[in-house]
Amino acid sequence: MTATITDPTRPTSRPTARAVQSSVPIRAALTQITTLAWRALIKMSRNPEQLVDVTFMPVMFTLLFGFMFAGAVSGSRASYLQILIPGIIAVTTITACVAAGVQLREDMDKGVFDRFRSLPIARIAPLAGPMLADLARYAIAGAVALTVGVLMGYRPGGGVPGVAAGMLLAVITGWSLAWIFMWIGTRANTAGAVQGMSMMIMFPLAFLSNAFVPVSTLPGWLQTVTRINPVSHVVSAMRDLMNHGAVTAQVGWALLGCAAVAAIFIPLAVRSYSRRV
Repeated sequence: MTATITDPTRPTSRPTARAVQSSVPIRAALTQITTLAWRALIKMSRNPEQLVDVTFMPVMFTLLFGFMFAGAVSGSRASYLQILIPGIIAVTTITACVAAGVQLREDMDKGVFDRFRSLPIARIAPLAGPMLADLARYAIAGAVALTVGVLMGYRPGGGVPGVAAGMLLAVITGWSLAWIFMWIGTRANTAGAVQGMSMMIMFPLAFLSNAFVPVSTLPGWLQTVTRINPVSHVVSAMRDLMNHGAVTAQVGWALLGCAAVAAIFIPLAVRSYSRRV
């Protein structure tokens, strides 16, 4: 009688996780994304420190710039708040989306995504779920900045529809830019590296824009840099919406830029994640 010895390292005919993941129906994938989004929201509620950047930072930025630079830039706080508040909302949203890549890298380091890889779920679900939950963080950041601005004297001329449209544009911008940092999270080796690389991208985007000062007050070379900065188009669009209730060409350019970023970095992030895990 001959015994058969099976080599445990030999691949079997059982479908791999990637093969299963690639055949998930769209409806099932959407269910998986919402489930992982709910997981991210629960995790957020149990770790309030994850909300520091969307609660404390908007208050600090609004008070700092509103009281210190109002007279120097616009002569009065009331006129400067018309420039500042839409810019603060955009900047705090961009700042908040950096955390997406850092948290992704931390989960990957803890082995959480190894478990996800063993499940028959869509490859994009572990990325899209937290991104869906982060929409709440971006909305909180914008709402806090707007509330502080109103308490300081900001009066948006666009009314409720204009403010709602401006806030929605800020959330869309944060969501699309977060895919850049998600991609960095799949490429870097540590959460600290993700943080450092993301800041190198975030700071030029946020502070070399027209978020805090009119472009006309800047040196000539810096005006050129500011005008080609995509965040400047977002800020200008938000000012048109919130201060005047006007849908201008800047709104179209801002949405086009968000769509282009998402179209480029969503496939890159998913592909890089699939290779790393």
